[in-house]
Amino acid sequence: MALSAFSALAAAAVCATPATATSYDNSISVRPYAHITPEGTITLSGTYVCNDPSPAGAVQLMTVVVQDSVRLGGNADEEPVCDGAEHSWHSHARLAWTPGLHAGEAGVEARLQRVNRAGGIMPKSVDTLAEDVHGAEVVDHR
Repeated sequence: MALSAFSALAAAAVCATPATATSYDNSISVRPYAHITPEGTITLSGTYVCNDPSPAGAVQLMTVVVQDSVRLGGNADEEPVCDGAEHSWHSHARLAWTPGLHAGEAGVEARLQRVNRAGGIMPKSVDTLAEDVHGAEVVDHR
């Protein structure tokens, strides 16, 4: 099931309050570099392990790049698989509306999140299962 409808809501919920990872043997890592492609997208990648603690919600992988006064969020290209194995992930976000990202130092964030539903299309809550936040080098290939 695609979670793009929930992604903007989840990103807003996560950015509004500090996230605290819960412990269910979940983990995520984001590589210490990001790439701006010739087509104008920024790509992050890494690995994750997901052991979904409850069937009550869908799991998604959210990313953020922060540089200067620009903050750009994105989603993983594929829905996370919660089988206890390590998986690779990639995230792409278009720079069309945030052209301020450039080569150099930036902050990167990756979060494995569970979106809990209360019925209907609106999420009841978003729980952070694992997160990785650190500095990274942006490489511009334009």
